[in-house]
Amino acid sequence: MWAAGDCCEVIERIRGKYVLAPLGTHANKQGRICGYNVLGGSHAFRGVLGTAITRFVSAGTHMEVARTGLGTREATEAGYDVESLVTVGGTASGYMPERSPIATKIIADRRSRRLLGVQIVGGAQSAKRIDTAAAVLWGEMSVDDLATMDLSYAPPFATVWEAIQLAARRLSDRM
Repeated sequence: MWAAGDCCEVIERIRGKYVLAPLGTHANKQGRICGYNVLGGSHAFRGVLGTAITRFVSAGTHMEVARTGLGTREATEAGYDVESLVTVGGTASGYMPERSPIATKIIADRRSRRLLGVQIVGGAQSAKRIDTAAAVLWGEMSVDDLATMDLSYAPPFATVWEAIQLAARRLSDRM
């Protein structure tokens, strides 16, 4: 029996429990793996983080929203000793005309310092930064690892302390 895509539950990687996560990226990956295995392969779907992104544009207002991993409530319910922080910054250096506001909520476990989740809300060019957080979560890395990663910088694209790293650094200092 085979099931893939929006019709089945999948392992959520942080808590290790089955969840319904009907997102196109998961369905596509699962369909590919299912196809390989139907033909005799032994590929495995390695789970999800629930990474999602969208934007809203209305009457000249541009807002982007993204999330990955656990929210504060989910992390607390899973038994983690949760510490979280919201940091507000910009998507580019302050003197750049393309700069947009960005608010980043970062969630980690106090004991292990493991990153548990990130949420981003901001203007143009803010939300795709969620992929950096998803990579850290996928690798089961810490908030300190995120704070010190080697990410790109140039004034039109980021601030010297990339917004997601600034949030991670501030949370690390708090913990």
